[in-house]
Amino acid sequence: MSRTTFDQLLEAGCHFGHLKRKWNPAMAPYIFMERNGIHIIDLHKTVAKIDIAADALKGIARSGKRVLFVATKKQAKDIVAEAAKSVGMPYVTERWPGGMLTNFPTIRKAVKKMATIDKMTADGTFSNLSKRELLQISRQRAKLEKNLGSIADLNRLPAALFVVDVMKEHIAVAEANRLGIPVFAIVDTNSNPDNVDFVIPANDDASTSVQTILGACCAAIKEGQEERKAEKADEAAAAQQNEAEAGSSRGRRRTSGRTRKPAAEAPKAEAPAEEVKAETPVAEAPEAPAAEAAEAPAAE
Repeated sequence: MSRTTFDQLLEAGCHFGHLKRKWNPAMAPYIFMERNGIHIIDLHKTVAKIDIAADALKGIARSGKRVLFVATKKQAKDIVAEAAKSVGMPYVTERWPGGMLTNFPTIRKAVKKMATIDKMTADGTFSNLSKRELLQISRQRAKLEKNLGSIADLNRLPAALFVVDVMKEHIAVAEANRLGIPVFAIVDTNSNPDNVDFVIPANDDASTSVQTILGACCAAIKEGQEERKAEKADEAAAAQQNEAEAGSSRGRRRTSGRTRKPAAEAPKAEAPAEEVKAETPVAEAPEAPAAEAAEAPAAE
């Protein structure tokens, strides 16, 4: 079953492309027709591409990896931030920090600096600083929070990028391509889809279009996360069951060891019976002369 329908995408305005004179010829396979000088995107292909991208995102989420959402354009940044938060994924909606992927250790240092400032605030170190120093550090902290606050928990490179408008975010796409990180993107008729691994041909300017596509993709990510939780719960239950079975088998071994001990002591209990049997002939021996004495007078 498809995650979106033709009618849903049509209502959201996903089919509107750019002016004919602004098109990129590489997008020709995804264009249905031209009307009033504007290219119309083939939504049947968009539905199929959303399903392919959603399945791939679900697999990434099931494996416990992270997807970095990137959208700095005004009409998409709030929608992307909200969608990324709903599935617990990092996002960049302000300015793409150059070298964020290719120079990731430096970005991590900046994030750690933000954590250090927070620690200084907590332990009271700020009380020993002058007003000027305090103001400078506060401004630095606010700037870091604005640019890097949304990726503070990103401890390693993401497994994939989800980009809205590959023309605007061309630096992010180039860095991902250089590192071999797969790119998922909403691609409009004026963009080049060649650098994108999972192309979703659609209108990347309308907020309703972006929201509809993101909703389908985030629902797939949530499914993957729930499946991962279920798998972990099953593994934990199986581990507990194995431990319980191992404990019961150890208990059976102990009890079987205890029942074997009386079997080894059995010969000691039989020894007195043999002694009784050996003594019975000795008790009967004196009776033989008495019988002979009784028979002797009868013979006389």
